[in-house]
Amino acid sequence: MKQAIQLRLGQSLTMTPQLQQAIRLLQLSTMELSLEVQQVLESNMMLEIDEDDGTTPEKTDPDQQTKSESDQADDLSAAELQTPDREVGKEDIPEELAVDSEWEDTYDISASLSTSASAEFSGQDFENIRNASTETLADHLQWQVEMSILSETDKAIALAIVDAIDKDGYLTASLEEIHQTLVMDSELEVETDEIEAILTHVQSMDPPGVGARDLRECLLLQLKELDEETPWLDEAIRLVSEHLDLLAAHDYTQLLKSMKLNKEQLLQVEQLIQSMNPRPGSHLAESDTEYVVPDVYVRKNKGAWQVELNSDAVPSLRVNSLYANMIKRADNSPDNASLKAHLQEARWFIKSLQSRSETLLKVATNIVERQRAFLEYGEEAMKPLVLHDIAEALDMHESTISRVTTRKYMHTPRGIFELKYFFSSHVSTTMGGECSSTAIRAVIKKLIAEENPTKPLSDSKIANLLIEKGIKVARRTVAKYRESMSIPPSNERKRLV
Repeated sequence: MKQAIQLRLGQSLTMTPQLQQAIRLLQLSTMELSLEVQQVLESNMMLEIDEDDGTTPEKTDPDQQTKSESDQADDLSAAELQTPDREVGKEDIPEELAVDSEWEDTYDISASLSTSASAEFSGQDFENIRNASTETLADHLQWQVEMSILSETDKAIALAIVDAIDKDGYLTASLEEIHQTLVMDSELEVETDEIEAILTHVQSMDPPGVGARDLRECLLLQLKELDEETPWLDEAIRLVSEHLDLLAAHDYTQLLKSMKLNKEQLLQVEQLIQSMNPRPGSHLAESDTEYVVPDVYVRKNKGAWQVELNSDAVPSLRVNSLYANMIKRADNSPDNASLKAHLQEARWFIKSLQSRSETLLKVATNIVERQRAFLEYGEEAMKPLVLHDIAEALDMHESTISRVTTRKYMHTPRGIFELKYFFSSHVSTTMGGECSSTAIRAVIKKLIAEENPTKPLSDSKIANLLIEKGIKVARRTVAKYRESMSIPPSNERKRLV
């Protein structure tokens, strides 16, 4: 095979840096976009936040503003910019202050200090301070161990037990495993009986029920913390100790026989047990709060639904006219070339932000038009919708619609929803129409909420009720939708009343 060099002409599609930037900004969430804008502001001298000071009577179009600033940069002559001889406000500062006075006595700097302090305290610093001050269950238990009157050996055992407690408050290791850990790591000569005694001490700590090895022990620990005069306390302790499996299976017939109680009495005992917390450490579990900033607001004004972007989510940017005017037309120096590059990047970034906002507004408006019934009547009126429907209506690609609707949120009178929430598959109806899966879930949830608790609806019965409403759904589909909503089956939903 002979090697040779050949020259061929052909056409191929390539993505320009501007298009890549626009696509990347399109898929960013509001929080990520804010961070991206902040990074660009720090790296590009030509960009600045467009702060409306109220001096202009009318707003200027960002396109016209960018165009006028670029025209000023292009029409600028090569003459040097002259520095003004007199700075603004310089004559107001005296050369010397009084001997017995301070700067704060002459000039009020509290406003500037408070502004800068609040700026430094906000944002990421505030999040770090908030997260750092969050107390976990392990921290809470370790503090109680340190405050307890125990020997050094007993404290070491107690801390080993605390390390084996999960975020829900349950002991995940056996006493033998804790014993092996203490012998291998701390080289302590302790017996299993000592560990069990310290475990009893840990189980007496706050919150009640912590350190339990199973649900039965957790409930018993909490019940024993109640006042002895609590009604039905003895019956509740007996039920948890001997018949918890029957209560979990909702076998009330067998419970009535075993406990020798009537329905009203057993109901009182069950309510007392249900008032206990099966996860005693959940309220102290470590969790990061996620804040959702809506990208779009939907309001009803004079009978019509209006869609508008959240102007506070992303700051408005503009080209810094001072630096743009420093560009010289016939100058090829490195400094001038850097200014030109920064100016071009600034224009691309502003244009990409505008394109992102326009695309997001178009998609959100089309979604509201198609899901108007949901805004009026709720989930049961949700219509089936897929990405292809919006892409075809707006003459866009489905991948673009997918990027726009991912991690973007819409604020409606019914709550805040991700744009993906409005897309769902469909099921055929007996009338030849279609019903969205979201509407079917809402109907199933409503049927279960209205069912008789002593005789809950089975999946087959729910499927038959849906068929009567004109929705053809199989029993396994009902079970799938029910499980997706974390609704237990009928045998676990059974109640005495």
